[in-house]
Amino acid sequence: MPKVKAIINIENVVASATLNQKVDLNAVVKGYPSVEYRPEQFPGLVFRLKRPKTATLIFNSGKMVCTGAKSEKEARRAVMKVIKELKNGGIIIISKPEMKIQNIVASASLGGMIDLEKATYSLGKTMYEPEQFPGLIYRMDEPKVVILLFASGKLVCTGAKREQDVYDSVHKLHKILEEQDLIFYE
Repeated sequence: MPKVKAIINIENVVASATLNQKVDLNAVVKGYPSVEYRPEQFPGLVFRLKRPKTATLIFNSGKMVCTGAKSEKEARRAVMKVIKELKNGGIIIISKPEMKIQNIVASASLGGMIDLEKATYSLGKTMYEPEQFPGLIYRMDEPKVVILLFASGKLVCTGAKREQDVYDSVHKLHKILEEQDLIFYE
């Protein structure tokens, strides 16, 4: 067990959903003038919610992408709330949406300084070019995520499909860094 507990924050959950039907985006605009829709610039409509604070892109194909959620549960809630709003606005939606988490981005602090130079050789599957980017890029196989690791002990984890993958990968990396004496606590 690591000496110091990592502090992990889920920053963004991106979920996709499909309604398996076409959606008339102009009809959505009529019912919700606050939505953003400029088809000459982008084919999707942006439906923002205050709670949970998210933005959902809706395409006329019935596909949706929700960003900004802070958990898987919140992403699902946001998509369901957008669908409920669409129905309230007179848009007929026949089936239940098929939802899938596409990406979870999290930040974490391991509470110590990291020797990135040594970590590059110990971890394997890394990229570290300090002249171009101050962080070490580590591709973990299990769970399959990419971690940007900084000398300060802070990191960004991306590519997770489940919140549990974020926690598992950060704890796994923290344990490796400690076992190989790559992290130093003040």
